[in-house]
Amino acid sequence: MKLLSFLVFTFFISTSVFSQVQWSTFNKALDGAKSSNKKILMNVYADWNRWSKRMDKDVYSLPDVQAYLNKYFLSSKLDAESNKEVTYNDQTLTEALLASDILGIDGYPTTVFFMPNGEVITSVPGYIPPDQFLLILKYIAEDHYKTMEWEEFLEKHKSE
Repeated sequence: MKLLSFLVFTFFISTSVFSQVQWSTFNKALDGAKSSNKKILMNVYADWNRWSKRMDKDVYSLPDVQAYLNKYFLSSKLDAESNKEVTYNDQTLTEALLASDILGIDGYPTTVFFMPNGEVITSVPGYIPPDQFLLILKYIAEDHYKTMEWEEFLEKHKSE
């Protein structure tokens, strides 16, 4: 019985540890993207914002979202009100200035997608339900955005 309890405990610990989104700073994600050729997902949030917290709880906590993000993206979190320094396009500025002045973000959460070279692909403002979030990830990761509009992609993937 003790062995069974130990195995169950070990299973839950290992699945929770290994399936979490591998978050990093934006600069680490940029550096890693250059060598891995993965796109970057940036979660721009504010600590006080309830929709930012809902994204963490309802979307980023899901195993299928975590697995997809870890496989196809380098993921970073950016506190839209932080004075931590970040370097982007040879400019050193705060995370807050990157979010507002460079990326033009004025609402939270906002999900920003970048090419491996740091070029912005697109940003999606607001809370995104899990089913739609996975479709957005697929649309970006598999480069569908290069060949079709979002509405066309949605129409083709309604059954998923």
